[in-house]
Amino acid sequence: QVQLVESGGGLVQAGGSLRLSCAASGNIFGINSMAWFRQAPGKQRELVAVKTNGGSTNYADSVKGRFTISRDNARNTVDLQMNSLKPEDTAVYYCNAHKEQYGLTYWGKGTLVTVSS
Repeated sequence: QVQLVESGGGLVQAGGSLRLSCAASGNIFGINSMAWFRQAPGKQRELVAVKTNGGSTNYADSVKGRFTISRDNARNTVDLQMNSLKPEDTAVYYCNAHKEQYGLTYWGKGTLVTVSS
């Protein structure tokens, strides 16, 4: 099992910044990628950003140029720097880890980000 614990959510005004962090522990062997997803009220969970072990990144179009995902493999953490936040970024943000070889996916419990207008 892999445990993922997020931190850093909160309330921020539009145009502000927040940094989310996620720490992975447990059986972290075999993790190929780590990502951030989000789920707004009444909407489906969506991918925000993903970073593979090889360093490849992918972002949702809605956050490109504003959000940056980073990983520290030595500390088993993944961060999401969010700048120029908009009210539509309001959501619960979830950390995700994937073991492609084993077909396993793990989720954190989520952290709430609220952006006021």
